[in-house]
Amino acid sequence: QVSLVESGGGSVRAGGSLRLSCAASGPTDNNYCMGWFRQAPGEGREAVATIDSRGSERYGNSVKGRFTISQDNRENTLYLQMNSLKPEDTAMYYCAADFGFSYCSGSSWSGAMAYWGKGTLVTISS
Repeated sequence: QVSLVESGGGSVRAGGSLRLSCAASGPTDNNYCMGWFRQAPGEGREAVATIDSRGSERYGNSVKGRFTISQDNRENTLYLQMNSLKPEDTAMYYCAADFGFSYCSGSSWSGAMAYWGKGTLVTISS
């Protein structure tokens, strides 16, 4: 069973930075689509960024230019570097993954991922 465990959340002031990590364990694969999603209080889930085993990245419009997704294949860890944080970035951030596919599809962006972490909370104060 694949396990995803997020870390790195916390509380920072607007303009600050955080780096989220997602450690994957279990029967992973060199072909994958992995991503970060977030859900703010009272809101629906929103795709933040995805990356696939080909290195293709996709970002939501609200985070482009501020967030960077990356993957350390040796450590089986996914990262999300978040800079210039805004109060509207406040949310629970979730790591998600699909294995056996070398690319992320439109369904992936919509959240059709097989594996999910339990989330890490990010709070940005003004």
